[in-house]
Amino acid sequence: MPGQGKRCTGKDGESIRIRVPRGTLLRDADTGAIIRDMSTGEEFVAAKGGRGGWGNKHFATPTRQIPRFAKPGLPGENHVITLELKLLADAGLVGFPNVGKSTLLSVVSNAHPKIANYHFTTLFPNLGVVYVEDGVSFVLADIPGIIEGASEGAGLGHDFLRHIDRCRLLIHLVDVAGSEGRDPIEDFEAINSELRKYSPELADRPQIVAANKCDLLGDDREPIERLRQYVEARGYDFFELSAATTAGARDLMRAAAGKLSALPPVIVYEPDYVQPEPEIGTADEVSIEEDDGVWFVEGDWLKRLVASVNFGDYESRMYFDRRLRDAGIYSRMEELGVRDGDTVSIYDLEFEYHN
Repeated sequence: MPGQGKRCTGKDGESIRIRVPRGTLLRDADTGAIIRDMSTGEEFVAAKGGRGGWGNKHFATPTRQIPRFAKPGLPGENHVITLELKLLADAGLVGFPNVGKSTLLSVVSNAHPKIANYHFTTLFPNLGVVYVEDGVSFVLADIPGIIEGASEGAGLGHDFLRHIDRCRLLIHLVDVAGSEGRDPIEDFEAINSELRKYSPELADRPQIVAANKCDLLGDDREPIERLRQYVEARGYDFFELSAATTAGARDLMRAAAGKLSALPPVIVYEPDYVQPEPEIGTADEVSIEEDDGVWFVEGDWLKRLVASVNFGDYESRMYFDRRLRDAGIYSRMEELGVRDGDTVSIYDLEFEYHN
């Protein structure tokens, strides 16, 4: 609304607030640079509103007590921003589809993920809080199953791989019983290969390997020992597990909590976005071109000046004329051959030139 008397300001526009989950990254849509990591719960102003103009009272002087012109305000900031969610979880469950990640999350935490015997039952990451003992707990994420080619976008692709980025620890579940007809060691290597292709740093993240579905093997321990020897030779901790019967789940969570206690906090990304300076330009950068007796004068500096002038008011027009003269625009036009009576076109404004 317009400003009121006694130098009062006009009414501010209503702010637009967008609620996002914690862990959301604000990225510049053009460059991908991080503007803000919304992990702390604090508000962030992504685009400031415009600046109000000056009413006629601002231009009052002892000799001009009632000015008949004012200056309009300036528009607010305008950004195109991409919102990307990277979950805030201490540990992430990774592995092929249907290896028992959701079942494990349901038995060790208060989460209730969908559980079924088919691939991609889990379409979205699930979070649960694991309480190990008094004062010891951590957030565990069930990440949708990874398949070969995920780093190139196969399956759910980056839709789930990016959610592991902040996890300090990975719990790698392997179907040691081979119930899907796959080899457990090949499964283990395939998942690590996808992690490495997506992010070498992520592939080096601390990892615990859990051989799940041990109950399906009965007394046959050969597959378990074979996988144990393979992963322990590569420096990983190994645990036997049956998520369906909860056997081994408590020991696995206790080991995970122990590792997490020695690891640094969840990653909070630092902004790397540089706000570009507004293109205001200078009077020297104003272009002057003549075409069939019409002089076209354009430039960012001039566009900003035109936007600040009320051309329906005589004093405003005189102000505009002085700014052009003081900036040397008229002198440059005269050097280029402008003559009295020629038409001057400045965006939507046209007038006859008179020296």
